[in-house]
Amino acid sequence: MPRPPRLDLPGIAQHIVQRGNDRQPCFFTADDYRRYLRDLNEIAQREGCAIHAYVLMTNHVHLLVTPADFGCISRMMQALGRRYVRHVNRSYHRTGTLWEGRFKACLVASDAHLLQCHRYIELNPLRAAMVADPRDYPWSSHRHNAFGEHDPLIRSHAIYRELAVDVQQRLARYRRFVMDEIDPDETDAIRAHLQRQHLYGPDRFRRAIEAQRPDSGGAQDRAAVQDIGAARRHQGSGKSTLTPVWLTPVWLTPVWLDPGLALTPVWLLGMKTPDEAFKLAA
Repeated sequence: MPRPPRLDLPGIAQHIVQRGNDRQPCFFTADDYRRYLRDLNEIAQREGCAIHAYVLMTNHVHLLVTPADFGCISRMMQALGRRYVRHVNRSYHRTGTLWEGRFKACLVASDAHLLQCHRYIELNPLRAAMVADPRDYPWSSHRHNAFGEHDPLIRSHAIYRELAVDVQQRLARYRRFVMDEIDPDETDAIRAHLQRQHLYGPDRFRRAIEAQRPDSGGAQDRAAVQDIGAARRHQGSGKSTLTPVWLTPVWLTPVWLDPGLALTPVWLLGMKTPDEAFKLAA
């Protein structure tokens, strides 16, 4: 059975996990962690991927990333994976694969769901009983996002910045949010959506995107179009004029390009003709 196409929306964050083959370790020394982060920073910038949160565990990696264009994340993960495998094989005189198949990814709505993914990622070492405080784990974005320590890899998401205008107040609010009591259902939901590679966000938004799959029956949800447009514009600097470009990818028909942000299209779901879309955009 052919694998389904990846949902890849420029300007919409994705939660990514990549695991070591057979759950075996991928990092062996501090130099390995540093090498991975250095390569990730270089390749992410080259491919137009903004990293918002990350954690490097012993045998897997979590990233929260927003791509600037179609295919950015796949290119980033392929280049990073190959380069890091070469480093490990050369350093430890080994051969063969290091990663367990393709990385998994799910779209994350630009609302509270995104901060929940932030928290889920940075609390991985705590859940694994590796540390008592996420600040004590050196290979995650928590020290930057919660305490303001410099991390050249991180580009903060608009939703994170909206916690407060004042930086110190933002850091304090984020720390409280991360350490608040968490509903176990939230953790289970994030894990399940990532495993199934389903969008993590409001039901209406998820239905509208998943309805475009060929086997979905073609259900449409106009209201979700506004959600997608709002989430996309959230990443910009304010005003945004949408210009329609009519393309025909495998199973998503219309594409909108935002001239305020270079090479950052957003799918407008469910609109089959230009007339429909122009009425909605008016």
